[in-house]
Amino acid sequence: GGHHPVREGEVFNTQYQALCNLGCGAFATVWLCQDMRRKKPVAVKVLKSREGFAEAAQDEVALLRCVSSMKKKDQAGENIVCLLDDFRMIGENGFHMCLVFEARGPSLRCLMGNYPGQGLPLPFVKKSLQQVLAGLQFLHKRCRIIHADIKPENILLYGRDKSLQRLLSDMLDCGQRMDLRLKGTGGDLGYRLEESDLMSIEVKIADLGSACWTYKPFSKEIQTQPYRALEVLLGLDYGTPADIWSTGCLAFEMATGERLFDPQPGKYFSRDDDHVARIIELLGRIPPQIAFSWNKSTKFFSRPGALLRISRLSPRGLHSILADRHNWTKNEVTPFTSFLLPALQYA
Repeated sequence: GGHHPVREGEVFNTQYQALCNLGCGAFATVWLCQDMRRKKPVAVKVLKSREGFAEAAQDEVALLRCVSSMKKKDQAGENIVCLLDDFRMIGENGFHMCLVFEARGPSLRCLMGNYPGQGLPLPFVKKSLQQVLAGLQFLHKRCRIIHADIKPENILLYGRDKSLQRLLSDMLDCGQRMDLRLKGTGGDLGYRLEESDLMSIEVKIADLGSACWTYKPFSKEIQTQPYRALEVLLGLDYGTPADIWSTGCLAFEMATGERLFDPQPGKYFSRDDDHVARIIELLGRIPPQIAFSWNKSTKFFSRPGALLRISRLSPRGLHSILADRHNWTKNEVTPFTSFLLPALQYA
């Protein structure tokens, strides 16, 4: 097994001509292709060839088909990247499942990289989060799907009008790193976006590769570490609130330019230990009925509220982080914390 060695100009399934590589992950590579029948660009995800991957791909296709069929009944489905086609391809490493999606702009991570340490303008953060939450509401209620990997890399940017589409497709990493910043933020690099351009960018949730049905979780281990919900860290049963927790972490990072939780392992404790400690520092003591409601509780806690391997906690409030560290005004802090804290409720 392994990745399929795609060459530029190669044609998949007699229809999709590879233009350039958009990215490579542990399970797949994604290529920008020209759909030669429909005469429009698409993104083709070529999965690694291995028995397990084929099975995982079938799960992903089933989830995506559910999204496509529900989308006909509910406009909120527009907030999810749409599957257009899927096919199998044989290459030198064996069979590969291939998924074809509508062409896409860069990810939110790419946009955030152009605002180092300062966060994105709050009106854009608010508008984007409304779209992410509408997409999650659609997945959770209509499709009964948990996304299980909400993070900036999986939120993609789209332009409604042609000039914005061109700007975003230029920004796609075809060999060069584009700079996308508001005009007048110093330096004269690459592209600049007017704030009005930024506000006309739409976002969509992508990558159901880790997703599962609400009634049939595929795995205990879900989510990327900084965005991982407490119940997942603790090995408890999880549901749709795990996605809302990740969205809270995403919101903070979009608005400030830094991660809400960025756990690191130490000499005597693991990254998970540090993660649970940072959550307690920010959100307060974990109630015993949660901390001790499962059989792995002794992995983290010696007794209710006391961590096993980390004794010195320094509590920090969300208000003070935003006001003191990020110099937000009271008018910015209050509505933001009243939005964020409910997203981070202990399940």
